Amino acid sequence: MKKIGILGGTFNPPHIGHLIIANEVGMAAGLDEVWFMPNQEPPHKEKSAGAEDRDRLAMLQLATKGNRLFKIQSIELERPGPSYTADTMDIIKKEYPKDQFYFIIGADMVEYLPKWHRIDELLKKVTFIGVERPGYSMETEYEIMSVDVPEINISSSMVRSRLRKGETVNYLVPEEVVRYIRENQLYGP
Repeated sequence: MKKIGILGGTFNPPHIGHLIIANEVGMAAGLDEVWFMPNQEPPHKEKSAGAEDRDRLAMLQLATKGNRLFKIQSIELERPGPSYTADTMDIIKKEYPKDQFYFIIGADMVEYLPKWHRIDELLKKVTFIGVERPGYSMETEYEIMSVDVPEINISSSMVRSRLRKGETVNYLVPEEVVRYIRENQLYGP
């Protein structure tokens, strides 16, 4: 039985904050793998403009290469419509019935848990691991694990904004991802 953490998001683009969270949670929780799971349509927000699904996957592959803990799970990109975690976990649990799953979320999503689709069923399938985020509370009525990670206040929207303005994103995004963004003229002016 493997202990697998899942970090979902748009990863549009993936940045150093995503990597730090995945690595820190993986080590603190003793996970065997951390899956980066890009979603198709996050139900709680509009899909961000910018990169196509194939570009987001390519950038994730570049960002995560070299870390044996990191894997990419593209299941949510392979199905149409909103990416409800409960639906995704139904599929994953059928495919990996013996593994134990941990869903990694930021404090913004901890506050949002009561609104998650089929939350009570989902809590039987995964253990949530909450990561603190500036300006959000970790208090919830649901049982979650909490992992302390270095505070890294980087967001994909901030990275996209800087790129649109022609500003640097060095050290915010892995170098290989910056190169991919430039070569494929993503997010730029």
